[in-house]
Amino acid sequence: MSSLPATVTRALGAPGRWSVAAQTFALQVLIAVLVVVAGLAGAYGQAQRAGDQEAIARALAVAETMAATPSVVTAVQGPDPTAALQPYAERVRVETRTDFVVVMSRDAIRYTHPDPTQIGKRFIGHTEAALAGGIVEEDYTGTLGPSSRVVVPVTDAGTVVALVSVGIRKSAVGERVRTQLPGLLLAGLVAALLSGLGTALVSRRIRRQTHGLGEEQLREMYEYYDAVLHAVTEGLVITDLDGRLRLANDEATRLLALPADAVGRPVADLGLGPALTAALTDDASHEDELHVTSARVLVLNRGPARWQGRLLGHVATLRDRTDLEALTGELDSARGLTEALRSQAHESANRLHTIVSLIELGHTDRALDFATDELKVSQLLTDRVVGSVDEPALTAVLLGKAAEAHERGIAFEIEPGSGWPRGVAPTRDVVTIVGNLIDNALDAVTGGSGSAGAARPDRQVRFASRVDGAYAVLEVSDDGPGLPPGGVEDAFRRGWSTKEQGSAGRRGIGLALVGQTVERLGGTLEVSGPPGATFTVRLPVGGVHD
Repeated sequence: MSSLPATVTRALGAPGRWSVAAQTFALQVLIAVLVVVAGLAGAYGQAQRAGDQEAIARALAVAETMAATPSVVTAVQGPDPTAALQPYAERVRVETRTDFVVVMSRDAIRYTHPDPTQIGKRFIGHTEAALAGGIVEEDYTGTLGPSSRVVVPVTDAGTVVALVSVGIRKSAVGERVRTQLPGLLLAGLVAALLSGLGTALVSRRIRRQTHGLGEEQLREMYEYYDAVLHAVTEGLVITDLDGRLRLANDEATRLLALPADAVGRPVADLGLGPALTAALTDDASHEDELHVTSARVLVLNRGPARWQGRLLGHVATLRDRTDLEALTGELDSARGLTEALRSQAHESANRLHTIVSLIELGHTDRALDFATDELKVSQLLTDRVVGSVDEPALTAVLLGKAAEAHERGIAFEIEPGSGWPRGVAPTRDVVTIVGNLIDNALDAVTGGSGSAGAARPDRQVRFASRVDGAYAVLEVSDDGPGLPPGGVEDAFRRGWSTKEQGSAGRRGIGLALVGQTVERLGGTLEVSGPPGATFTVRLPVGGVHD
């Protein structure tokens, strides 16, 4: 077997780059860090916004309470609002933890302020909406710096008599948010640890599933292995432990005529023959087994597929032996004919010596009668075959089988009136059918013995052919023991035989080839007997032509 390409060998060896698991772990860690950082930034921003909203809400509650207080309403209309309101405003500011509580006139002149030097000066901010009876909510930079503030009106009998502004500095809001930062960081750390733990578990699982290989190595393995599967000239089939088809390359798909959706389906549902299905799904090993499908003769080898001692399933290889088997059958027929001719040549020499001896002894008349009788017997058979059968190949097969039968001491008869027109079926198929059926009959009447001897009436093989309507009919019968009870179906199953295994290992394939050929030609095959056995083949006259 040729060595694997360098890239495939490297993929099977120690990885030279990061494995898929390592790359996945690094990417997941990076993603987790980015997610945690983004989450922390989002949480901080959300806390900041929540702080601003809380500051506005608290300032508004204080301002509305202040504006609704009767003493404030009275003081802003008194002769010295500052003296009455400054201590009260400062006390409210301290108790509510706000940064300023400013009471001002309608003209925005301050009556109170945390910095007494600012009293009497104009308020810095917007007051138009409050003067109209509304509420002002804004972020503004005043004398104390940036702040979140509200401005509400102070009314007396529905008339705006003054304004109250309450605010909280931005720095104070940020300080409160920063006090929440350790909790946010702790939550982020916990999230990062959990994410890292999950990532490590995922990476470990990926490493186990990819065997520590890198993505480039996996890609190269897939490309080369897929190319090899498409390129090999043998069929390759892999089944799992449940008998499901897991892989079938192009050649296996062609040889088994598998459907497009075969992968993943149980082998038993793929329409294969019982014997082939059993061979692809059992737990046994198979070596050089012959299997006959509807169109092919296949050689099957099958064994377990293991990974580090663990059984994953079974792998089978298939080789097409259809043409080889047909040629082997024709070769066997030719070999038999050759041996028969050799025997006939030997017997002819004996007969010639007999004729010469009779002539030398002066018995010329007896020599002439002896020669004439022998010539009539052989010529009668030749004339009957040639006159009845228009197919030259079938004529040659019958003459050869007749000579072989005579050599083996079997009476071979061709029914008078037999006829076989040309073009019923391809020549090779006709030879396969007739040759195997007659061989089977000859073996049946001799018990597989090839011993020579005179033809005996109790050992007979008969051949007949005719055209019956739209069918051409072939019949081969013998006076042997016939098929055993229940053996008709088994007779056409691969490997079934009543004879001992031949030297070529072909026992049990001849009748299977006949059945396969007849089915492919659209014909029928019937078997009757015992006593004896009669095989009747019907082929449509308008069938396949050469």
